[in-house]
Amino acid sequence: MRFPLIFLILALLALTSCQPAVLDPAGPVAGAERTLIFDALLIMLAIIGPTILATLGFAWWFRAGNPRAKRLPYWAYSGQVELVTWGIPLLTITLLGGVAWVGSHQLDPARPLPIQAGAKPMVVQVVSLDWKWLFIYPDQGVASVNELAIPAGTPVHFQLTSASVLNSFYIPQLGSMIYTMNGMSSDLNLQADQPGTYWGLSTHLSGDGFSDMHFGVRALDKAGFDAWVAAAHNGGPALDAGRYAQLAKQSIKDPPSTFSSVDPMLFRKIVTQELAPAPGPDPEPHPKPKPKSASNPAGGVLTAGELSAPHTHAMEH
Repeated sequence: MRFPLIFLILALLALTSCQPAVLDPAGPVAGAERTLIFDALLIMLAIIGPTILATLGFAWWFRAGNPRAKRLPYWAYSGQVELVTWGIPLLTITLLGGVAWVGSHQLDPARPLPIQAGAKPMVVQVVSLDWKWLFIYPDQGVASVNELAIPAGTPVHFQLTSASVLNSFYIPQLGSMIYTMNGMSSDLNLQADQPGTYWGLSTHLSGDGFSDMHFGVRALDKAGFDAWVAAAHNGGPALDAGRYAQLAKQSIKDPPSTFSSVDPMLFRKIVTQELAPAPGPDPEPHPKPKPKSASNPAGGVLTAGELSAPHTHAMEH
C-alpha cells in the first residue's frame, strides 16, 4: 500500500510544475476551444456517469446475499434493454458529433475574427526555420526571431509557411494550432484580449533542435507595441535575401533578436521558393561507419567462392 501512495504523491508533485494553458485562455479563440472541450466532456459524462453508477448498482443488487434479486438464468433477449443500450449511445454520439462539427466550422483558423468598424487586423508573416521562428511585420517594416510582439485587443492575421520541413505553430493560451508547410501558405487568426506574456512553441518533431523551438509572445497595449516597433527600427540589421540565407542555416537556442527593416517581398519569395528552401535537418548527422571487409583468419580477403560457403570454414575451424 505504501508504494502506490508514494507514486501518487510523486505524480501530483510533478504536475504542480505544469501550467493549464489550454484551460486558461487569453483570447476569444482559446476561450471558444475551452468551451468546446467542456461541452464534449459533459456530453460524454452524461452516459459514462450513469453507466458507472448502474454497474455498481447491479453488482450490489445481484450480490449472492440478496434473496430479493430475481435471477433469470435462461433469459436471452429484451427489446426494451436493446433500445436503451443502443439508443442512448447513438443519441450521445449524434449530439457529440454535432457539437464538434459546428465548433470546428466556427473555429476555422482562416475565419476572420470580429473587429470594430473602420479597423483592420494586424498582419504577421511567420516562417518556421531550423530551429527558430521568424516573424515578419509587413505593415511595420520590421522582423524578429523567436519573439512575437502583438497589440492586445487587436485581431492578428498570421500568414504561415515553412522554409524547411513540416512544422507546427501553437500558442496554447491564444488558440488553434496550425501546420507550416514548405511551398505553401496557411492562414490563422488569433487575438490576445489583455496585455501579458504567453508561450509559443512548435508541436511537430522536426529534428535535433525541436525541443528548444519555442518563442515568447508579448501582448502589449498600443503605446507598448509602438515603442517595441520603434526600438526594432532603431536596432538590428536589415533583413534581405543575403541575411535570410544566413538565418536559414541550422542553429539551436537562438536568442530573441530584431531586424530594423525587411524586404517587403521576402515572405512571398520564401513561399514561391524563389529563395532556395533551407537544407532541413540532416538525416545522417553522424557519418556512417565504413563497412568492414570480410577477412579470413590469415588476414586476406575472402574470395567469392569462400563467402558463398561460410559453413565450410566453420567446419574446418
